[in-house]
Amino acid sequence: MLKLPPPIWTLIYILLSAALSWWLGWPKLPGLPLPPLGIALVAIAFVSPVWAFILFRREDTEIEPTSPTNRKLVTSGPYRFTRNPMYLGLVLLALGIAVWVGAWPMLIAPVAVFATANWVHIPFEEAKMRRQFGAAYDDYVTRVRRWV
Repeated sequence: MLKLPPPIWTLIYILLSAALSWWLGWPKLPGLPLPPLGIALVAIAFVSPVWAFILFRREDTEIEPTSPTNRKLVTSGPYRFTRNPMYLGLVLLALGIAVWVGAWPMLIAPVAVFATANWVHIPFEEAKMRRQFGAAYDDYVTRVRRWV
């Protein structure tokens, strides 16, 4: 699962959820769709990943999660609030699309994005960061939560 980048997994999960929704006739969840809320979540979803991306470029460190090493441990910007602002953005994006569309099978996508990030990608990255940055990373982990 590490061979494909997390945004590609997000796209796959959204497309599979959409295909299932289509196959089932777009079954609605009571109270959904909520287009304004869905649109707001989609818009908000881009804030922390874009901020993190710009910060990584400014700090001249790798953005690729499977890179063998990182030049710097980034703990500023959105990383003061969450250790995974890019993954958080992907989960919010999938959730926003699901709420916008309103079909209950679409809710599978944000759950799948969260599960893949939380139990596949993040543990790999955390192990790499712990090996590379040691006590500095451990201190960071005690101060900032994995998600929010």
